[in-house]
Amino acid sequence: MSPPTLDQLHTYHADERVIFSKLVLQFSRSPSESLLVMATWFWLENFGFEEIFSTIFALPDQLIASFANEAVSCFRCIEFAHPPNGFDQIPLTSRYLQKHISLPMIYKHRYTAIAGIKTFLTTICSRIFSDILTQVLPYSSPPFSVPGLNDSLIIPGFPHPTFGNINVMRPDVVDGANTFNSNSSFLFPKGLWEWNDHCMESENDRTMFITFSRGFPVSQAEVKELFTNRFGEKCVVGVYMRGDCVSSPNIIACNNVQQQPLFAKLVLDSVVTVDRILEGEKIQKFRINGKHIRARKYNEKKDRRT
Repeated sequence: MSPPTLDQLHTYHADERVIFSKLVLQFSRSPSESLLVMATWFWLENFGFEEIFSTIFALPDQLIASFANEAVSCFRCIEFAHPPNGFDQIPLTSRYLQKHISLPMIYKHRYTAIAGIKTFLTTICSRIFSDILTQVLPYSSPPFSVPGLNDSLIIPGFPHPTFGNINVMRPDVVDGANTFNSNSSFLFPKGLWEWNDHCMESENDRTMFITFSRGFPVSQAEVKELFTNRFGEKCVVGVYMRGDCVSSPNIIACNNVQQQPLFAKLVLDSVVTVDRILEGEKIQKFRINGKHIRARKYNEKKDRRT
C-alpha cells in the first residue's frame, strides 16, 4: 500500500486536529503540553480506551478542557519516583469512556505509557499538527526560517526529560513532498494502515538491569529460565553479562567467585513485559536455585557506565 499523503492524514485525523486547535488556539495551552496531551490520548486509545477522540470531540469546550487536565495528570504521574496513592482518580475520563481508569493504573503501566507516548509524539503528532503549531510558535515562518538549517519547528519544552525530543517539520517543507516515504519511521494509523504496536520501541525501552549477590554466581541460562517460566516462553530476547567469564553467546559460567558478573542486561520482547515484571514498583526481587536476583528498568545514561 502506498504511504499516505499529508492531506489524507489530515482528513483521517480531522477530529484530533479540531481538538488540538482548541487546546493551543482557544484554550491557550502551551504547544508542548498540548502535544503531550494528544499523545497521551492516542496512547490511551491504543491501550484499550477506544473511541476516545470521538467522545472528546462531542463534548462542550469546558469539558474538553477538563479532559485535557486529566490527561496532564496521566503523563505527569508516570514521571514520579513513587506511585500515586489509590485515591488519585481521573473521574471524567472514567465516566465518559465508561471504563475504570486511575493514576495508579497508569503508573503500573508506566514504561508502556512512556514508550507509547514517545511513539505517538514522534510519528503522528509531529506530522498532523505542524500547520496548527505555526500559528502559535514564534519565528516559525519566513523571514526567520532558513531552508535546510531550520526545517523543523522549535517547540519550547522539548527535548522533554521523560519523553525525549520531537521533530516537527515546517508545513512548507512537508508540503514540498506531500507524502511520506514508506521507508521512514512513520507510524501508520491503526485501522487505516496496518502497523505493529511495538514497532517504535527501542531496545532500551524493553531492557531491564538485573543484579546478583556476590558469592552466588548466576548463569545466563538461569536468568532466562527464571523469566521465561514466569512471564512467557518467548519473553526473553537476550541476556547480556559483562566480565571475563563469558564463555559462549548462550551460556555464561564463571570459573570462580572473583570472576562472577554482578549485573546483566535483560532484553525483553516488549516494554509491556517490563511493566508486567515490575508491577508498578521500582525494583522487583526474585530467587532461582536459592540465588537472589533484583530487577529494575534499564537506564542507559546510568547503567552503560557500570
